[in-house]
Amino acid sequence: MRSNNLKKKKMKKRKIIGIILLVLILGAGAYVYSIYHSLTKAVNTMHNPVDRKSSREKEIRFKDKDPISILMLGVDERKGDRGRSDTMIVLTVNPTVKSVQMLSIPRDTRVEIVGKGTEDKINHAYAFGGVAMSMNTVEKFLDIPVDYYIKVNMEGFEDIVNAVGGVTVNNTLDFSYGGYHFPKGEVNLDGKKALAFVRMRKEDPRGDFGRNDRQRQVIQGVISKGASVSALTKYNDVFETLGKNVETNLTFDEMMSIQKYYKDARHKIEQFQLKGQGTKIGGIYYYIVPQDEKQKAHNRLKQHLEL
Repeated sequence: MRSNNLKKKKMKKRKIIGIILLVLILGAGAYVYSIYHSLTKAVNTMHNPVDRKSSREKEIRFKDKDPISILMLGVDERKGDRGRSDTMIVLTVNPTVKSVQMLSIPRDTRVEIVGKGTEDKINHAYAFGGVAMSMNTVEKFLDIPVDYYIKVNMEGFEDIVNAVGGVTVNNTLDFSYGGYHFPKGEVNLDGKKALAFVRMRKEDPRGDFGRNDRQRQVIQGVISKGASVSALTKYNDVFETLGKNVETNLTFDEMMSIQKYYKDARHKIEQFQLKGQGTKIGGIYYYIVPQDEKQKAHNRLKQHLEL
């Protein structure tokens, strides 16, 4: 009799534990579905195909971990004005060697504007022909295929930083800008401070290169925070903000494939620069990159893309 009572108690205990586990699993499922729903909605808002033909000869296969290239554009867009891409960063992602190469192109770099038939500052390509002309111009300048683009509206940049809860950077230059002081060392940035931090250029002895380095730090900070568990509690804010301020030709399925097969590459981001010199042509300032420097950048990126 006692044995039967013990068995019933054990069965009842197992049943309660089973119910608790079921509730937890269902709860987690609902949470995951909610994230998935918010993400798909944001991606659908962000997705904007670009009408152009890449120079890449073979189709990218994510399952085979083919390296990819992405052009990041930071654009100051205002009502009635397309603006210029004052931030241009080329990323090559190689999941096999688990690394990202990050090349910042100074906005004043003199190049052939593909589709315009003139030589001008590279950031004017966006003003003349939008994303497609920017991608074609960068592809011709570096002689590598440009597969994807991610365009960020810099007016909404502070919202993105706020959405992930701010970022921490290691500042190498003591300066003040936009009403904020940025001392040397580790600095915590909210959205407004981050925008001021990446916009300062003229007071930096390194000019565009110094600003590009600060942009890289903030971008890395956003990627790291966005990929962390803590960001999941704010996923609605993150996805809504991205939907409003980011545009890309990456589809939802492509993003999921990159997350699945390429995610480890984000832990090793290597930045390098185009060496050149500033000069005035017709009274206009340009940054001139010698052919041998372009070739070095081409060789490095081409090797990373395994082409």
